[in-house]
Amino acid sequence: MTMYMIGPSLFAISIAGKVALGAGLLGAAAGVIGSFAVLKRRSLVGDMIAHASLPGVCLAFLIAGSRDSDALAIGALLAGMLGVGCVAVITRWTRTKDDAAVSLVLSVFFGAGVVILTYLQNHGTGGQAGLDSYLFGEIASLQSRDVRRLAIVLGLVLIGVTLAFKELRLATFDEEFARSQGWPTLAIDFAVLGAIALVTVVGLPLCGVVLVAAMLIYPCAAARCWSNKLAVVLVIAAVIGALAASGGVLLASFPAIGGPIGEWSAWLVGSTPPPGPMIVLTGAVLFGLSLCFAPEQGLLAKLIRDANLRHIIGRDHLLRSLYELTEPQLAARPGVTLSQLADDFRGRSAQLRRLLAEIENEKWIERSGDSVRFTSAGLNRATQVVRAHRIWELYLVHYVDIPADHVDGGADDLEHLLPPELVTRLETELATAGRLPPNLKSIHPL
Repeated sequence: MTMYMIGPSLFAISIAGKVALGAGLLGAAAGVIGSFAVLKRRSLVGDMIAHASLPGVCLAFLIAGSRDSDALAIGALLAGMLGVGCVAVITRWTRTKDDAAVSLVLSVFFGAGVVILTYLQNHGTGGQAGLDSYLFGEIASLQSRDVRRLAIVLGLVLIGVTLAFKELRLATFDEEFARSQGWPTLAIDFAVLGAIALVTVVGLPLCGVVLVAAMLIYPCAAARCWSNKLAVVLVIAAVIGALAASGGVLLASFPAIGGPIGEWSAWLVGSTPPPGPMIVLTGAVLFGLSLCFAPEQGLLAKLIRDANLRHIIGRDHLLRSLYELTEPQLAARPGVTLSQLADDFRGRSAQLRRLLAEIENEKWIERSGDSVRFTSAGLNRATQVVRAHRIWELYLVHYVDIPADHVDGGADDLEHLLPPELVTRLETELATAGRLPPNLKSIHPL
């Protein structure tokens, strides 16, 4: 009995491993080539090609008379490229925009595919052939030759992107300049669309017509949260696509494998879940994690940067308030009472106490009972803050033509982002134009 249980489990694990490998190869290829579609705002092209391939699959079955995977793949690829050509013709020779043309071709081709599929099912051949599985995928039928085919597709995509990386980058981000330099932008465009069509077609057995487009979109969307460099985005997109695809397959395989995890997943979903939706859901989880925790563009990193900036702004405002309250007698560095400082400082009392403690730890102020006064280092820092604020105000008034009574808020918002060299450059321009007041010329770091 024990041997009987071990045998099917090991068999299920080997099958799941092979399918996960094939899915990972497809996910990596889709992540790389799909990035160019996403970055060029053509995210729905993959969805259009997937839906447009359905009538090609059905017609290929009618012609071949059997469910030969090569024949169906060729039919899907030809139908997908025909859809791409229709979009190109519609956008070039009519006033229809790209998104409308993609939606139109997607709907028409998919409608035709459903009609042909219904005809085949009513005649008792389409259902037996399993053509309806192309709607949602049938990854369990993945064979070793399919894995080799997916490896070849990934190799072709990587080689093509590596050899034409410079051309692809320029055509993606500045097509007009590339065209002005004599580059064959139309050929590059069709080469990318052809690669997208190829990846989409080979991915139909895994995710189906409905969900395969997600494999082209979420890897790049997640990778953009990690970096702004195209080469890095492509690498991260390939990794995320491979992890999501193989991870989704393994998660879908847990009930069949058995064991504690398999029993828990079987209890959770009731039966073996389809791999296609699990791939997409795994990709959505990775996208959510990237969106929240990526170090450059993640929401958590942005919240931390915003909090740090608000803290710096509050500290600078406190230094400026203390500077302006003691400005008539700065050389003597007189003391200011906490009540005076609280009336001039724009902030909550708790924030004021926290900032006072911080700048005291920085040795910028000295406290004596209810009085606060600058140290030499604190006056030097406050002078820099006030100088940047007033120079930026003058620049906005004299060069941007903002009324003087409207400029204080803008100066408060932006002065904290100005590097010292830019403040010095603005001061030089104002002094050269004779617009630097005498009282401002004396505001320099001590």
